[in-house]
Amino acid sequence: MAVPLPTDRTRWRCTLCGNLTRFDVTRATRAVEYVHLDLAGEPSVEEREVLSETIESVRCRWCNAVDQVELVDRPSTGLSA
Repeated sequence: MAVPLPTDRTRWRCTLCGNLTRFDVTRATRAVEYVHLDLAGEPSVEEREVLSETIESVRCRWCNAVDQVELVDRPSTGLSA
C-alpha cells in the first residue's frame, strides 16, 4: 500500500494512537550517485539525484501500527506570507 507524502500544509497522524512525530518509513528509491573513493578505498557519496521514490509503508513508533496514518493539516504558525 502506497502512503501519501506529507506536504508543506499537511503532516502524518497515526489513526490509532494520535502520534504526530515518530514513524519508521520504508522507502523504495531509485537514485544516481557520484561516489568518491579515497586512496584507502573508503567510499563517500558526494552527489545524489533521486530519480523516483515511493513510500512503501509507515509504522508508528508509539503503538507499532503499520500503514495506519492519515494526512492532517499542519497547525497554523500565525506568520503571514
